[in-house]
Amino acid sequence: MTQPTNPILRGFNPDPSIIRVGEDYYIATSTFEWFPGVQIHHSRDLVHWELVARPLNRVSQLDLRGHPDSCGVWAPCLSYDDGTFYLVYSNVKTFDGPWLDSPNYLVTTKDILGDWSDPIFLSASGFDGSLFHDDDGRKWYTSMLYDHRESRFFGGLIMQEYDPVRRQLAGPVHRIFEGTALGKTEGPHLYRRNGFYYLIAAEGGTEYGHAVTMARSQTIEGPYEVHPANPIISSADAPQHALQKAGHADLVETPDGDWFAVFLVGRPLSTHGRCILGRETAIEPMVWKDDDWLYTKSGEQTPTHWGEGSLTKELDNFEGSISKHFQSLRAPISSEWLDLESRSGFVRLYGRESLSSLFSQSLIARRIQHFQVEVTTCLDFAPASFQQMAGLVFYYNTQHFHYLHLTADDAGNRQLVLITVDKHQYIEHEVTPVPAGGVWLRGHLNRDALKFTYSVDGAAWQDIGGKLDASILSDDYVRDEGHTYRPAFTGAFVGICCQDLTGKRCYADFDWFKYEEYE
Repeated sequence: MTQPTNPILRGFNPDPSIIRVGEDYYIATSTFEWFPGVQIHHSRDLVHWELVARPLNRVSQLDLRGHPDSCGVWAPCLSYDDGTFYLVYSNVKTFDGPWLDSPNYLVTTKDILGDWSDPIFLSASGFDGSLFHDDDGRKWYTSMLYDHRESRFFGGLIMQEYDPVRRQLAGPVHRIFEGTALGKTEGPHLYRRNGFYYLIAAEGGTEYGHAVTMARSQTIEGPYEVHPANPIISSADAPQHALQKAGHADLVETPDGDWFAVFLVGRPLSTHGRCILGRETAIEPMVWKDDDWLYTKSGEQTPTHWGEGSLTKELDNFEGSISKHFQSLRAPISSEWLDLESRSGFVRLYGRESLSSLFSQSLIARRIQHFQVEVTTCLDFAPASFQQMAGLVFYYNTQHFHYLHLTADDAGNRQLVLITVDKHQYIEHEVTPVPAGGVWLRGHLNRDALKFTYSVDGAAWQDIGGKLDASILSDDYVRDEGHTYRPAFTGAFVGICCQDLTGKRCYADFDWFKYEEYE
């Protein structure tokens, strides 16, 4: 195996689930409120990965309208058996108050790059569902159990058989694992090897105490004994390590009999600091020892940090399509609000609701996957009101973003406005008039510092607004607000958008979008 760069999937690609089918490897990761749901990356060597599919691309499979930030698709599980791909996912609807609404579904396909079925409802007892295909042909669904009593939240891991003929869970529910002393047990996956059933779990919470633990049993219902060296992967005791929050793992075996774990990590800007790229996916070589337990090949609990890859440069000219890296919020991209035909070489966005809307935004954005990037776009827009806006946004969620946009004053004169929305507060940094015609917008991200510039001719650039704090676009910052009941699990995005709060659907034309990493 050629040495990979770790993380292998950079920027908001958490909760990895991995399979191998022949010579092909696939990883599915969580997408939360971003549409389409679930990212699937493909590789032939476990080193080079390409985004190839987002299977939940119909509202019949995934309805996210009105879902709070960081709800939606949690922890998908990808599996394969006898010519069919299976994908289990949660669609978390609420996370406020004492209860959790988390229906879990199953979709299937014969072609992982093609259309997937409409969903089969499985259970709503918890989240992080996983499907295990046993050697005898039986199929078992496992998940964490949500326990709202006395604010327990984590109620252990449960298992129930899945009946593929009746297309539903059937038979008794088995409570198979209460977890270790680390607590917060979730993210289960089952495996069978050498007469044992092995159970992988995520424990310790999804922040700096996160860990991968393992247990085993000679019967699938348990009882499960814990690994003598748990946790088998964690950064919790290594606060200076480059890869933190290591946990929520899955395992894969190569054709040559080698084993690897994939798991989520975060890369903080400082010790226990903010991870503006969100939770990413890393890989680690593993070995089975004579005691029939799995260990890291390095012998260390901490994940291996390999060096950086080549610089990323991407230009989308909007020539009849948009980049595969773009996603929308909560609802599909449709011709109702995104038009690639009316003006050749442009994408036209019809203004809809505000950037704080949980329903109908006109926004396309891509993950920020590097600490140092320059993002540029050019737009043509003729607003008639201060309630009509279009521009370039660096976005975490509906209450945390930096937005440079073109709008109009009360007299209808065009002006550029730079704002931040932070902890629900609207902060206006600078307003400057601009003439008619195209306007170029650029965001320059350097780790936790964000700087905007603009141009009215594409040649001479002007600063606007000063240095902004990019670290507010992170899970860690949002959790620091004290709203401990609100999830924050995603990562920073950058994109283009248009709002028309008058309801008149004023549109903006964007000529191109360039994302460029720099050293």
